Amino acid sequence: MKKRVGLQRKSSAGAIFFAIGLCLLFLSSCVTTGTTPDSAGTKDGDKQQEKSAVYQSEDYILYELKGDETPESLARRFLGDPKKKWLIEDNNEGIRYEKGQLIVIPLKEEPRGGLTVSGYQKIPILTYHRFGKKSKSRLSIPGQVFDQQMAYLKENGYRVIPISDLIAFMQFNTALPKKAVVITIDDGYRSVYDTAFPILKKYGFAATLFIYLDFIGIPGSSVTWEQLTEMKSSGFEVGSHTLSHCNLTKQRKDESDKVYIERVEKELVLSKQIIDKKLNQNTVAIAFPYGAYNQEVLDLCEKAGYKLGLSVKRGGNPFFSNPLSLKRSQLLKRDLKYFIKNLDTFHEVSLR
Repeated sequence: MKKRVGLQRKSSAGAIFFAIGLCLLFLSSCVTTGTTPDSAGTKDGDKQQEKSAVYQSEDYILYELKGDETPESLARRFLGDPKKKWLIEDNNEGIRYEKGQLIVIPLKEEPRGGLTVSGYQKIPILTYHRFGKKSKSRLSIPGQVFDQQMAYLKENGYRVIPISDLIAFMQFNTALPKKAVVITIDDGYRSVYDTAFPILKKYGFAATLFIYLDFIGIPGSSVTWEQLTEMKSSGFEVGSHTLSHCNLTKQRKDESDKVYIERVEKELVLSKQIIDKKLNQNTVAIAFPYGAYNQEVLDLCEKAGYKLGLSVKRGGNPFFSNPLSLKRSQLLKRDLKYFIKNLDTFHEVSLR
């Protein structure tokens, strides 16, 4: 069977998508949030807002803190969505949320897709597998090193987002924090629950776990469905890593073309169905074992209902990337400088 290795994207579609983005940028540098502050549509709500705002325009509110507000509560009140707290945090860096403090509350989002006249945003996706001190594998990271890396993200203003947030970003429908990062962990080793989970919670982060079903539930080696449910309740997301962690691009010697396609389709479809049922969700993301895919695999992923597919090709992801072949950077070294090199969040280029 002749395989088309690698993604054969339609360059014309990508060019059109990018051109549309440029046009939208120059037409409007900001996107309204689509929500109305406070008690929208009521005179009492308008009066209350006027009393609490030092100044207000169509673009922002200059607000004096009363002493008990947080970025999350302010985002809920003024932007209609607590998840948009990053808009307030990004516009008030270094400010303490205490009584009498003046802060800026933007009423419009940043540019869609992270597109500006000076360049475009890229979303780095970091990839881990195991955590532990004794393992000599390059895929195993000591808990102390992982803690140091997460501390760096926290202290330097990076925001760890769920991978599902990339969907709207890739569709050019929304903005993301300027220093957005995705953390993914493959396979489903027990050390994810024992080591990575408490460290991530310590810093207020969550990861996306990509599990392969033949491995889940092996005593002492892998996470259980109960542990996955617990992590999911803390904001973690779970995607497919197929049933058996096989290389989806390799056709076996004794397989006909038909049998090969049927086997790959089973790996994709059945793994999704099981995760959906076990975790009561709609699984939209898949990480390809060994990062391997071809056009047949991508077509089957789309048919199965996946919206995001992840490789292990190093690099960040701008909004015009193909969502079924996103790049991810594996953390194979343990020094902090190497970690920082994988946090490229912006590509500078003049778009004037």
